[in-house]
Amino acid sequence: MNIKIPDKAKLILDKLTAAGYEAYVVGGCVRDSVLGRIPGDWDITTSARPEEVKALFDRTVDTGIEHGTVTVMLGKEGFEVTTYRLDGKYEDGRHPMEVTFTPSLEEDLKRRDFTINAMAYNPDAGLVDLFGGMQDIERGLIRCVGKATERFNEDALRIMRAVRFAAQLGYDIDPETAKAIEDLAENLKKISAERIRVELTKLIDSDHPEILKRAWELGITKVILPEFDRMMETEQNNPHHIYTVGEHSLIAMKNIKNDRYLRLTMLFHDIGKPLVKTTDENGVDHFHGHQEVGEDLAKKIMRRLKFDNDSIYYVSKLVRFHDYGNGVEPTMKIVRRAVNKIGPDVFPLLEKVRMADISAQSEYLREEKQENVKLFYEIYEEIVRLNQCVSLKTLALNGSDLIKLGFKPGKEIGDTLRKLLDEVLEEPELNTKENLTALVQRWENSSEN
Repeated sequence: MNIKIPDKAKLILDKLTAAGYEAYVVGGCVRDSVLGRIPGDWDITTSARPEEVKALFDRTVDTGIEHGTVTVMLGKEGFEVTTYRLDGKYEDGRHPMEVTFTPSLEEDLKRRDFTINAMAYNPDAGLVDLFGGMQDIERGLIRCVGKATERFNEDALRIMRAVRFAAQLGYDIDPETAKAIEDLAENLKKISAERIRVELTKLIDSDHPEILKRAWELGITKVILPEFDRMMETEQNNPHHIYTVGEHSLIAMKNIKNDRYLRLTMLFHDIGKPLVKTTDENGVDHFHGHQEVGEDLAKKIMRRLKFDNDSIYYVSKLVRFHDYGNGVEPTMKIVRRAVNKIGPDVFPLLEKVRMADISAQSEYLREEKQENVKLFYEIYEEIVRLNQCVSLKTLALNGSDLIKLGFKPGKEIGDTLRKLLDEVLEEPELNTKENLTALVQRWENSSEN
């Protein structure tokens, strides 16, 4: 097998080798190269100790020198170079108490998480695959190196990484590895919310976000996202649905483009349903108010998992309005008001959200629902084409203009602008400075009389 190594990474290998050390590219870059993917990073493992690596290269950064890692800078690009090492006992399910350097590549590879990530390569030795990584790639299998329980006890985040790799690659999880996940999933409580969020987001952003169901089956979501377990257990006896809330959400997530905001929205869009479910005298389930409850719950979960503010803003708003317009015959006026209510920044995303939601429902009225969505967004595109005002930002009159007309800074200005916007949403042709000024003056004269 021949792997094309970038020139700068090859230069580092050559320099280490010329100095009498062993050096290989290792881990994810080897796996991705074998799979025909473009690696994001090229990590290097070597028999040279950190101080020996530093002595060979002009510019280095001590990114993790206590664990044997030095970043070699070539121009503006950095390459992590890590000394072969053995990890000592793990005291907290996250970090080894001590690290021992070793001259053995085999010992270094033995400590890695999964067989597909425990392969090394250099042009002279070729592919070094001591634990069956290539065989597992051919079988489409995520399998721990050595004993799965040992690997997961060393770092519980590997439990999340197992399902994340399964989702990214479309692989199954080896039975022994899966059993160890079931037995040790509770150890994820030791892992920081930030690290959980990173792995969860990678899973959701993958080609197979529906593998979140496997995380549920293995007891992972019970620890990191118990709200999802309630969704999986909530039936929807309703003409519009044929799946549980959780199954519906998984399908909707699969049926939307690979975008973080959109995927998270489809995961959370019905998360409020288990909390508001009622069943009428005919045995039909209803979920009145689940949108508002879902918005609050999505915010709570995303804050718990330390998501950034932009993600929380977009996703919670999309959850709140994910089915906005259902059953409404859209007109220009209705759509203008919808854009104003939801926000011009969020509204364009709702078309994909509504379509994905419908795609995961029953066939009942499906075509009618889809036509409704299409019409909503055809009208929206016309509103954009005509450059019609849908927010205070595009109102032809602003606060400074009102001050010039004699208004004092304060609440009155805000109230007047909102009143003007309400008029413009009804009649967009009013949105000129002259028209709005005349309207304000008419209101003023009317109030004086």
